[in-house]
Amino acid sequence: MDDPTAPERSRFAELAADRAETWQHFPSRGFPAHVGLILEEVRSDYARMRLPFGPELTQPAGMLHGGMVAALLDTCVVPAIGSGYDKRPVMLTVDMRTDFLAPIVGDAIAEGWIEKRGRSTVFCRASVRNEQGELCATGTLVYKVGRPLAEITSTPD
Repeated sequence: MDDPTAPERSRFAELAADRAETWQHFPSRGFPAHVGLILEEVRSDYARMRLPFGPELTQPAGMLHGGMVAALLDTCVVPAIGSGYDKRPVMLTVDMRTDFLAPIVGDAIAEGWIEKRGRSTVFCRASVRNEQGELCATGTLVYKVGRPLAEITSTPD
């Protein structure tokens, strides 16, 4: 069944099993894992992630902190970018613009997708919705893609 909070999902092909397996445990460490981000789906050039709501992630008025929303936007595009490679490359945010449209109290659901791939630069868009499907934030991101991560480190993420 299609998720009503993911209007862009149907534009993207299912990911091949070997590439989907690469993302099975993402994020497994670092900041995204620390704050509890959950990868719900990855397709070719598309990903959907969830940030479960918790009081430790809020600002003083009890709404999800804007930094958490920005982190969700930034992290959501990583599997979408990585879906285009056989081996997970190094991916670095070069530029990011975030527009906050509404506060979030409850889980935040993000979807990120690729607008254009260059040889080493990828242009992405992402959106965050609340549990009711209301659009709460949008982002445009540019990433620099480098060599496979395994060539420069011994860790999978």
